Amino acid sequence: MNVKTPHPDQGSMTKNLTDQIGRLVTFPYSPKRIISLVPSQTELLYDLGLTDEVVGQTLFCIHPVAMREAKPLVGGTKNVKIDRVHALNPDLIIANKEENDKAQIEELMDKYPVWVSDIKTLDDAIQMVKQVGLLVNKSVEADAIATFIYDSFNTFKSVTTNPIKSKSVLYLIWRKPWMCAGNDNFINEMISSMGLVNSTTEKMGRYPELSNQDIALLNPDFIFLSSEPYPFKEKHMDELQQICPQSKIILVDGELFSWYGSRLQYSVKYFNKLISQLSI
Repeated sequence: MNVKTPHPDQGSMTKNLTDQIGRLVTFPYSPKRIISLVPSQTELLYDLGLTDEVVGQTLFCIHPVAMREAKPLVGGTKNVKIDRVHALNPDLIIANKEENDKAQIEELMDKYPVWVSDIKTLDDAIQMVKQVGLLVNKSVEADAIATFIYDSFNTFKSVTTNPIKSKSVLYLIWRKPWMCAGNDNFINEMISSMGLVNSTTEKMGRYPELSNQDIALLNPDFIFLSSEPYPFKEKHMDELQQICPQSKIILVDGELFSWYGSRLQYSVKYFNKLISQLSI
């Protein structure tokens, strides 16, 4: 796929960087009109100090709140309003292979430099943070965030006294139908970092749909009800307790399991609290 000429207002100073799906992207150095189509990466841009450079984001880019209210919105992650993107005339778009619609991203690639992340592991996330730093000329700041994330998880996973290690967990992300985080995705990576074992199998897929009977047969030690994308509440805990009487069921902060940008700086502290809660 061809990468188009960068935004003409940025002059001839350009840079090349390969994105996480293997495309060489040519973009202005430094970009001044950035649109981010991924909530966790939008937050990262703001944490790197790019308050003015971010000119557009999605409905789901909710952090920080002040920027959510101040910046133009370009639709959802799966249904970007292409006309709004054109109106904002970006010189760089940051997207994600899983979270965004492939056809829409390819359409945008025909007109703008689009850098695409592909995150399944913690290492992918750390590399993304560093590469975004290169994209936006904020390598020092990005490397500091990446190092903090790496060090916190490295220390976390090296702790030998983990009372819930090797216990099974079912991580639910949707209701009617029940859907869960299966294998080969970033949530599964976070589950593994806690020492837990995903109760689903690889052949079930990345985000399998489950019946009540399926859940009962899995009979996990723990069931995590994520705060997103479905907003699980305490009333759903009772419903699932009827299906799995032996499982311990808790509500969890989905952002700290699935946002793979700078929010990962807070995940380990949260996971430690969860381990304490689950081991009671």
